[in-house]
Amino acid sequence: MDRIISLSDGDSSLELQKYLSSIGEEKLITLITQSALKGKIVGVIKAIFKGSPPTSTEGSERRLLLYQHCIPLCESGDVHSEVAADVIGLLMLETHILTGPSLAKLGELFVKEIKGGKITNGKSLELFPTVLTAMTACEKLSYGKGELSGEEFKKQLINSLCSSRWDPQCVIYLTTMFRDVPLSSDELHFLVEKVLRMFSKLDLQAIPPLVYQLLLLSAKGCKKQVLDGIISYFKQQDINQHEEQSHGESVDLEVQSIPQDQLRHVEGTVILHIVFAVRLDHELGREFLKIIKTSYGDLCPFSVALLLSVARIQRYEEQVFDLLKGSIIKSFKDEQMLQGSKFLQDLLPKHCSVSQMILDTVKNSVFGWDHVTQGLVQLGFFLMDTFGPKPGPFGKTTEVSATVARTPTQLACKLGGQVLLQGFKMHEAIRGEILEQVLNRLVTKTASPVNHFLDLLCDIVTSAPMILLESSSKVTETFDHLSYLPLATVQGLLKAVQPLLKVSMSMKDALIVVLRKAMFSSQLDGRKSAVAGFLLLLKNFKVLGSLATSQCSQAISSSQIQVDVHSRYNAAANEAFCLEILSSLRRCLGQQADVRLMLYEGFYGVVSRNSQLASSIMQTLLSQLRRYYEPEQDLLPPVKLQPCITAHGEQVHIQEPLAHLVSCTVHCLLWLKNMRRSTNTDDDDDDDDEDEDEEGYQSELQTILESMTKRMIKSEMEDFELDKSAEFSHVSSVGVKNNIFAVLVMGLYEVLIEYNFVNANYSKIHFEELMELFNRYFKLWEIQKDKSGKGRLPSNKTPRSLLSMGFISTLLTVLFRDSSQSREEALSVLRSNGEFVRYSLSMAVQKIQQLEETGVADGPDGQRSDLTFRFLCEMTSVLMWRYTNVPSAVEDAGKKDKRSSLSHLCLEGLLRIFTTCQQRYPDKMPMLLTSIGNSEDVAEPEEGDGMSYFYIRQFQRALFAQLSRGEDDFNSKEAQLLVSILSVLSLQLKPSSQQFVQMITWTVKICKETSFEDSALSKGLLSLLFSLHVLFKSPASLLLELCQDIHSHLGDIDQDVEVEKQSHFAIVNIKTAATAALLVFSQIDKVLDEVDWLIGRKKNQTASDKSSPVEEATQAAGQQDPVEKAVTLQLGTLLTALNELVQTTLQLGTCTITLLRELSRTYTILTTLVKYYIQVCATQSGKLPARFEKLVKLSGSHLTPQCYSFITYVQGGDLCGGVDDKKKKKRNEVNTVASSKLIRETKAIPNLIFSIEQYEKFLITLSKKSKVNLMQYMKLSTSRDFRINAATLDAALQEQDDSQEAVSQDAEETQEPKRKKRKQ
Repeated sequence: MDRIISLSDGDSSLELQKYLSSIGEEKLITLITQSALKGKIVGVIKAIFKGSPPTSTEGSERRLLLYQHCIPLCESGDVHSEVAADVIGLLMLETHILTGPSLAKLGELFVKEIKGGKITNGKSLELFPTVLTAMTACEKLSYGKGELSGEEFKKQLINSLCSSRWDPQCVIYLTTMFRDVPLSSDELHFLVEKVLRMFSKLDLQAIPPLVYQLLLLSAKGCKKQVLDGIISYFKQQDINQHEEQSHGESVDLEVQSIPQDQLRHVEGTVILHIVFAVRLDHELGREFLKIIKTSYGDLCPFSVALLLSVARIQRYEEQVFDLLKGSIIKSFKDEQMLQGSKFLQDLLPKHCSVSQMILDTVKNSVFGWDHVTQGLVQLGFFLMDTFGPKPGPFGKTTEVSATVARTPTQLACKLGGQVLLQGFKMHEAIRGEILEQVLNRLVTKTASPVNHFLDLLCDIVTSAPMILLESSSKVTETFDHLSYLPLATVQGLLKAVQPLLKVSMSMKDALIVVLRKAMFSSQLDGRKSAVAGFLLLLKNFKVLGSLATSQCSQAISSSQIQVDVHSRYNAAANEAFCLEILSSLRRCLGQQADVRLMLYEGFYGVVSRNSQLASSIMQTLLSQLRRYYEPEQDLLPPVKLQPCITAHGEQVHIQEPLAHLVSCTVHCLLWLKNMRRSTNTDDDDDDDDEDEDEEGYQSELQTILESMTKRMIKSEMEDFELDKSAEFSHVSSVGVKNNIFAVLVMGLYEVLIEYNFVNANYSKIHFEELMELFNRYFKLWEIQKDKSGKGRLPSNKTPRSLLSMGFISTLLTVLFRDSSQSREEALSVLRSNGEFVRYSLSMAVQKIQQLEETGVADGPDGQRSDLTFRFLCEMTSVLMWRYTNVPSAVEDAGKKDKRSSLSHLCLEGLLRIFTTCQQRYPDKMPMLLTSIGNSEDVAEPEEGDGMSYFYIRQFQRALFAQLSRGEDDFNSKEAQLLVSILSVLSLQLKPSSQQFVQMITWTVKICKETSFEDSALSKGLLSLLFSLHVLFKSPASLLLELCQDIHSHLGDIDQDVEVEKQSHFAIVNIKTAATAALLVFSQIDKVLDEVDWLIGRKKNQTASDKSSPVEEATQAAGQQDPVEKAVTLQLGTLLTALNELVQTTLQLGTCTITLLRELSRTYTILTTLVKYYIQVCATQSGKLPARFEKLVKLSGSHLTPQCYSFITYVQGGDLCGGVDDKKKKKRNEVNTVASSKLIRETKAIPNLIFSIEQYEKFLITLSKKSKVNLMQYMKLSTSRDFRINAATLDAALQEQDDSQEAVSQDAEETQEPKRKKRKQ
């Protein structure tokens, strides 16, 4: 070794050459190996190069030998890595000098080493690109028995290399190596595909470095392929994880399961690599967004996380969130579309939910994905801001806050809330930001509804109250804005943070300071907010000795109960605190009516939650009541109404809501008496002072109420300054004052009715007094209704009842269901008064309606959902019993007035209850139906749908009984209510159940056999039929039958044509055909929606997949794709149905305009289908399906010509020949209004013509592409600019002939102008 180096250092290279020649190959190899192990190989290699001139054969062979030995040596691992790097560096410098055959052998050596799996550290691979580059410069290289150019030889080597089996260990080295190899696009594509296939064979920890190398390699091209492959790999891993979790241990023992935490950490690292690459290569970013756009439905948790990480790059932020917004809303819409159509469910597999993917991403982000969390926060707020409830006109909320999110926008908003809530729970770093942003929105969005943010805040507080205390300063800052916020926002905010007030003294003190300031706010809403806040504090800060939480009127969360435990010792301080608040609230009793009203409505809740405050509250109410109570027993009326009103200028306002004051007093008194009774049975050792105090105000209040009752019975209307002839309009101040007095007096009557009923203990005398109170109430109600109807308000507007929901429930039960003998005599007093029974039912319906619209009811316990639901159950049972046990026919027989019968009121109540339950308590519907329990055979149902179907059958029997009556006895309104109830209850049936099939069969039978000429009933029954049919199968065939019926009854637009009499459905007749037509149009629209949606899906699939070879083979074999087949069949049936309608004499107006629009839409969708087939023809070879050709033929030969005839009919509807003058005149009168509207709406006709022409235009294109003449089925369109009406022409010619006979002068002179007139 030393000899070679010394010779190398000398000047003469000849000696070195001779010495190297004298050493044999084996000795030289040994020498190289030894010097490499000692780390002195650099000098030896330089010497060998110097002593081996490339021009000589011996020299070039020695050089080749050196390369052939050093490559495996570097890979062996015996040589130090730095030495190996030096060796490869030296070899690279001399590679370009190697001869062609040597390069070829070296290339083959590399391929052999790789195939043999001998590449261990990849050092030698750094040399391979240099060898390949040098090879391309060679003109000829021997290959097999022939020769190839250097470029071609290189291609063969790369192909051989990529086609061979790779050792998983060397994949990363090879990928790194190929970055330096010049590759054609095909070679690069082949290589990337090879590397991506190797992902599944690699160890999980090797994936991130390989991804990094792939991303660097993607700078040459194939960006889409690289990103697609990476996302697909992790998507598959997620699927495997999910299947393993759902099925327990993996059945396939060969598949080794990957630990979840490892997978998530690897995913996190890969995301970082990709985001880093996107920052440097914007082309990669654009390609990534393009991939997501084209595969909306293929999102997975990994791709969502990647999107959110890319969103941190400013230039992509807006695009990413728009993409996510689009895919989320599209996913929800697709889900809704699938749920509402059995046709689509049968056709398509269940698609994955994007919302679930996003929630999975939140769950996965716990594994150190800090780069994703910020994107999740942005996404959550973006969804809540974009899809939250919007303000209506004048800033009013348009959406009622429903308990269940149903529409796609509501679901998207809810998803935003879930993302933020889960993120808050999991990531400490983003908690402060989430809380701050929620509170900021509550303060700034005063013009928009913020219910969704309040719900989120409530959930955050409930899930982590102690964590929120760390950010208590942010909550305290928000309190400063309370007096400027809308009342609903204040109430929601305080309710949400209420658990925190119990553990944070500073927060509680800050709130009290703010509320005291608000008490003196110049804004009414500010003062109301103060009252709301103080009432909430009174309810939730327990005073020692108050009742247990089980007896409270509001449910308390687990976190609140936990907090209570810590604050028990502080109950004495709570008492002082609460009494201080009460003294502040007493000031409100001198403020506006709205503020007082809030106080009265809130006191009952305080008493029932914090019973130790009852004495102070009752004293306050008593002193307030004394102001308006007339203590002199001989004076009538017992109340002073004049101080209850105030005037500003010419306007009169209510100052004291006296009826609410008395109502609050009565309810608090009754609650205390009830509690006292129950506690007295438990223990009799109460404090005497307290008892005396209680007895004092209780006895005084009882005396006042008894006196008030007696004197109110004696009082005439004139005592209240009301007269039956007085003015009650809302226009003048006198009318307003009278109305206020009337409402106050009626409210007092109602409160006294409830109080006396509870105290009556089923005494006949007391019930007779109660009836007298009611008669006074009823008399005043009738006068007010009649008189106020003359003003601007409608006469049927009933003031909100002050009866509590619990009382109404009890009253209905005793009126209809109480059969105890002891109460019979007393109850007969109530039952004999028909108006009182009607009034009870009407008030029940009013309360249920209020609950349906707002979610709460007036009066005590109206805010508690558990109690309101219990009252609903009780009322349902009574109303159901009353309706089923007293036939409406009996009632109708003796009915003289035009008002609704009691049965009708019962049905209205039941419908509202079922609707309310469906909206507000969707999970409790079975419980509601079970509670009816008035029949012994209720136990018959076997499955979940059984109970619903049992009551459906009862209502079916009731409807059948109605329909069995004659036309004269038929009660249309009752039948409509029954149909509506059946519609609501049918939603409880599972579409797959036998009961659902029976329900459809029954509905079809009723529609086929019912022939009443009642449009409203027809509309109800057909709507029910459609809503059921859609969940059973496609309604296209049903629509065709209905269209034939409508055509048959209304006649043809060509009066010479006699339509074949058909009647599939008796419900469609001459009177109901127009109503049925409008329903059919709306249903056709829904079917067109489905077809359009399916075509859109197919177009996206074709664009992204370019169709697989299997599909092409299937289509070539003549088997049509199931989705295409379904679309063609649906459109074929719809075209036949529209062909019937387009020939029908529809009334000019809404019907004709709607039909024109549906026709226009049909042609637009046909055009979309034609465009789809143009796209298919461009990407695949294959002939058009025969069904599609038939569809085109049907549209061209049947529908298009009829469309033009229909347009003529619509444009000149009254110019029909062959109609006698009388009929013509009548028809003109009817159609005048409709025609004038049509003239305004004539866009429908040009739109239809444009749609037809577009359809024909694209058909021509498709004909050229597919080599099939589709235009042979199309007829020339009618010229619409110049039309000759034969009847009008004949009439004009006749008129001309008559005038020619009458006028005998100079015919030649007048002939010219006459010709012009005829032409005109």
